[in-house]
Amino acid sequence: MRTQYGDKRDPVENQIERALCPGEFIRDRSCFSFVNDLEQVAKGIKELIATEPGRAVALYEAFLAGCYAKVEQLDDSSGNFGLFVKELICLWIKARQADGADPDETAGTLLRWMDDDPYAFCYEIEKDTSAAFDAVGRAAFEKQVRARFESLSHDPESWPYRRLSAVLRAIFLSQENISAYVEHAKRTGLTPQDCLAIAKLVAARAAPEALAWVERGLAMDMEKRCPSAAGYDLEQLHRELLVQLGRGIEAFQAAWESFRKHPSEYSYRDLMKFVPECERAAWHEEAMEAARSADLHSLISLLVGAKENDRLAELVRRVTDQELEEVSHYVTEPAAVVLEEAHPGSAARLWRAQAIRIVDAKKSKYYDVALANFERARVCYLRADLAAEWDQTARQVCAAHFRKSGFISEFQRMVAGAKRTERPSFLETAKQRWGKKQEE
Repeated sequence: MRTQYGDKRDPVENQIERALCPGEFIRDRSCFSFVNDLEQVAKGIKELIATEPGRAVALYEAFLAGCYAKVEQLDDSSGNFGLFVKELICLWIKARQADGADPDETAGTLLRWMDDDPYAFCYEIEKDTSAAFDAVGRAAFEKQVRARFESLSHDPESWPYRRLSAVLRAIFLSQENISAYVEHAKRTGLTPQDCLAIAKLVAARAAPEALAWVERGLAMDMEKRCPSAAGYDLEQLHRELLVQLGRGIEAFQAAWESFRKHPSEYSYRDLMKFVPECERAAWHEEAMEAARSADLHSLISLLVGAKENDRLAELVRRVTDQELEEVSHYVTEPAAVVLEEAHPGSAARLWRAQAIRIVDAKKSKYYDVALANFERARVCYLRADLAAEWDQTARQVCAAHFRKSGFISEFQRMVAGAKRTERPSFLETAKQRWGKKQEE
């Protein structure tokens, strides 16, 4: 596809082609900077929408054609490229509207792209395009989606039915068309997510009605075997609406009940929002006592967030090594850091657990991290006068992982007391080589 700029190729097309790096495979680690270059070109085209919308349309279509060809030449594990293409489509819609294009043609083209979407660029794109369409365009899009939806057999399990149903929901939300949304949701099967969406739409003008929808969504969520993704947001909105309606005591009771069911750093934070300053100490103790039933992952996070270092240290002391090794390092690392100063023995066990997780899982690219964790564990063990426990750990690691020659040699050097040195980064090595070359 080629745009025209007088009798010559539009110079912006040359920018597009250069930015797309034809023939060059873009690895995931380079995808962010690659997409950033594409965004700079797209930004220039966006400025043309106000003055030369027809030219902008043609350039966006050329850009999209190039992206669909380029997708086979890159690793988009991060998803940055896919998000960029989605944004291009939204800008294409705005450019066509500025150019006075037929809204039915725009809607029809978008639907065809959604139908033929091998790279999932248009997955849930209706949430973005609903904001890109103006009122006329949105109405045209809704008309065509409705017609397609009505032509389908009423099979809630079929993908086309569920897909178009979700598209209509997004359209009604963007239009703030509450009655249409409610009617459609009831017809196709009301969900807790629907109750949340409707409640948010009516909350500003009718808090009691919003509260009724929230409570309906919460009741539906309780009936499910697994809570829905909307459950947490429903609970938060429920408490906000209760306060708005002057029912603060009920909001506190709801927060307390939520914390008792699922003690965590987040439910604790929500609870304390409703506790008067003069009662915080008492309710803090109540919460810590109630949290004893929480799973280890949640309890460690809660105690770190609540700055309960003594309780945290005691918890670490009474659980087994295996239990600690099963907890994610996202939880154990912050806990180890806060315990190092006052509770080095507990911190040592947390650093040890993180290191063991890595070597047991044979994640060789993280062996440097494991060695750093073992080193911090060693320092903490010695500070806590627990040299025997460190020696036992060292013997266990050597016995279990002696075949990992590269790792075990570094580990044994550290056990012998040698200071582990960080390996220089690629750039540091390159600068050293460059410096030597300049000197020569």
